[in-house]
Amino acid sequence: MRLGVLDIGSNTVHLLVVDAHRGARPMPAYSNKIDLRLTEYLDAENRLARDGVTRLGEFVEEAMRLAEDKGVEEVLAFATSAVREAANGEQVLAEIDARCGVHIEVLSGRDEARLTFLAVRRWFGWSSGRLLAFDIGGGSLEIAAGVDEEPDVAASLPLGAGRLTRDWFTGDPPTAEEIRRLRKHVRTEIARTVGGIARYGEANRAVATSKTFKQLARIAGAAPSNDGPYVSRSLSRQDMADWAVKLTTMGSAERAQLPGVSEGRAAQLAAGALVADAAMDLFEVDRLDVCPWALREGVILRRLDILPGRLERLGGGPE
Repeated sequence: MRLGVLDIGSNTVHLLVVDAHRGARPMPAYSNKIDLRLTEYLDAENRLARDGVTRLGEFVEEAMRLAEDKGVEEVLAFATSAVREAANGEQVLAEIDARCGVHIEVLSGRDEARLTFLAVRRWFGWSSGRLLAFDIGGGSLEIAAGVDEEPDVAASLPLGAGRLTRDWFTGDPPTAEEIRRLRKHVRTEIARTVGGIARYGEANRAVATSKTFKQLARIAGAAPSNDGPYVSRSLSRQDMADWAVKLTTMGSAERAQLPGVSEGRAAQLAAGALVADAAMDLFEVDRLDVCPWALREGVILRRLDILPGRLERLGGGPE
């Protein structure tokens, strides 16, 4: 079947069309996205401003037209941190539903972590043993760990790269004092989760997803995205520690010149690096493997898992 996934994230709003059926990997057929950065439209009362709502509604309307043009049978639409935490989030989604005819589900932070973990498990497989997965989004950091497809523990922290950049930095580059204060805050928040996750056992493999980690790995020497998803990519703790220092001394224009860094994400990469560095250090992770699948793929896989099917005779072949 052909599915459409409409992901309303804190940084990007993305329509992904895939050809998929149960038991097979989802095959991307079409993609359309916009770097809307909804966290930047939150006002002092934590409400999404009208111009942000208008731009979001326009993109969703266009996405639904495109999904119909591409022959999509079903659209799975969801929103994450920026909409979830906005004081007028429910009102915004109701307005878009009335305008575009699409129900958008608001995922909890824990569900974000769980579905991302499912995607990571399917990508790396059972032979990876106990997995520890990190995902840095625009609004939140998700952490999950476990030996099955459902993690033993899943957590979501308000440590997204976009959120932290907006709330903690006043200059470009940020001042040394701003960096010091944010570094302390990030490490305090992450440290609170370490004991509760570590008590389930040591991970056999640590994994990172999300654009932030992909860019950090690319800066540190990982293969470029045009080499394809099956190329092994990783990020070492030492490289992360070194780059966390370098990135916080650069301005956005200088960061945007680094390999793999987009202009739209350059401003928040320093904050993202502080989060990644803290996570690797506090969880004592020497190396993170970068997973090309993340939340969107987890949503697709969960939907495919509940497709109606029929029991086949043992062996699975024709009679």
